[in-house]
Amino acid sequence: MKPQDIVAGKSSSSISSLWIFGYGSLVWKPDFKFRRSEVGYIQGYKRRFWHGDNFHRGNDELPGRVVTLIEDDDECTWGVAFEVTGSQVEESLKYLNVRETVCGGYVTKMVDFFPQGENQPPVQALVYIATSENALYLGPASPEEIGAQIAVCRGKTGHNLEYMLRLAQFMRSSCPDVEDHHLFSIEAAALAVVSCLIATSSSYPLSE
Repeated sequence: MKPQDIVAGKSSSSISSLWIFGYGSLVWKPDFKFRRSEVGYIQGYKRRFWHGDNFHRGNDELPGRVVTLIEDDDECTWGVAFEVTGSQVEESLKYLNVRETVCGGYVTKMVDFFPQGENQPPVQALVYIATSENALYLGPASPEEIGAQIAVCRGKTGHNLEYMLRLAQFMRSSCPDVEDHHLFSIEAAALAVVSCLIATSSSYPLSE
């Protein structure tokens, strides 16, 4: 069965178990019931802040930036895979169809997920990916440009900065040996902008 068919609900109720891989906000906020979760990685993809968001972490005037996956044979992306079973399969897919596919414009693929630790066999997992054909796709930019954009944007779910900081926190706490240069360089750039904004505002105190 194609992943698009699974997401569309075709025979999803007959699937007894399914793994779903998260590499963005799903790593800390899945918002669906699951049997268990595993930290690990997928191969052949790199995570990039190249997708725009005018709902969760931005708006039409100031779209935020969230992560998507870009194919790259030499790269891997760390995240969390969630195993859903029984009625959780259909419930989680209905929820994610709105959160990712409808609001975010993502496509779906099945990939090999490698759990963290030795002697752990890979499992097939469903993953949501935003492509360059999406209207909200913003594409590459310098860490400074992306960081500045993230520092000032917010949407219905919250600040874009929170999204980025939570992802960086996950990588440091759950994958301490993995160096995510793209993520950490954007984090540094965004925090530099925030520091400048705080310094500027403190230089002009409100009059009593």
